[in-house]
Amino acid sequence: MITLLIGTNRPNNNSRKVARHLEEIYAELKVPLRIMDLGDLPPEIFLPSSYHEKPKSFHPFAEGILHSSGVHVISPEYNGGIPGVLKYFIDMLKFPESFERRPVCFTGIAAGVWGALRPIEQLQAIFGYRNAFIYPERVFLAQIHSLLDENGRLNNPELLERLRKQAAGFVDFVEKLKQVNLRETKR
Repeated sequence: MITLLIGTNRPNNNSRKVARHLEEIYAELKVPLRIMDLGDLPPEIFLPSSYHEKPKSFHPFAEGILHSSGVHVISPEYNGGIPGVLKYFIDMLKFPESFERRPVCFTGIAAGVWGALRPIEQLQAIFGYRNAFIYPERVFLAQIHSLLDENGRLNNPELLERLRKQAAGFVDFVEKLKQVNLRETKR
């Protein structure tokens, strides 16, 4: 199973809008997908006591990462970097096993012209430190507001094809590294 991690907790965020497309793409690939939206984090995880003992309400998030075959991260760019909540989430997960030898893929979203290049590079450094297997094909969605229609859907066929290619390549990457078959088979 792939976990699709929406790397912000901002209400009505564009990362969630792009995630809908990725959900459809992984469904077309017949790959089970778990959506992990940081907007759903329990408020008690932000208490200082959480550093010592994680609240029970956080366990589904931690277990969701531990039981995934791979993680596809969608990260917006906030002030030239990753959202603070995404870094905090990573910090709250078990070390080293949460990302040790786990395949990870990145899609960046930004209002600016670079499409979240800086935050994705920051994430690659963090996940590299955590000994994750980093899938090299990244997708950057620059000037995201111009790419979404009035329904919050991507209106650029070329970018949709890049997302399809990224997801399909990531599935192959995960299957080879983890020696698993992610695709649902017909019975």
